[in-house]
Amino acid sequence: MMNPELRDWLQNNYFSVAQPALKNSDGIYPLILASQQGRIDVVRFLIEQNAALDVLDQYGNNALWAACYSGNSDCIDALINAGIDINYQNTASGATALIYSASSDRENVVEQLLAAGADPALKTHDDFTALDLASTRKTLKLLSKLVKSGD
Repeated sequence: MMNPELRDWLQNNYFSVAQPALKNSDGIYPLILASQQGRIDVVRFLIEQNAALDVLDQYGNNALWAACYSGNSDCIDALINAGIDINYQNTASGATALIYSASSDRENVVEQLLAAGADPALKTHDDFTALDLASTRKTLKLLSKLVKSGD
């Protein structure tokens, strides 16, 4: 049974209440938008509705990337636990959620992704790793420790 708050969120964002996992007329998937907004209630509901975890936004990013953008650790955990590809690489740039997070001051997200098994050795199409793009000292230390240990 869908609660009124979920129904309102779906309707306010032009998603189908009858088929809540489908994209709206603007081509936006509810799982991506809910992740971007840090709406763990909606993310959990959509996962329970078997929403596809491999949907992408218009920039080629998945819902994990969107959850990293919001910085919502609950959304990140829910998506990882549901089986989203933690090492998905954007086809345009080759960036992963870890690379994005390392490059954009999201230290706690970097820690969370590394703890969940994100691969710090993956490279963008321009040959940069998360370590190469680390934007803070803490992120640099987290990643360089892994690179030195060979994990």
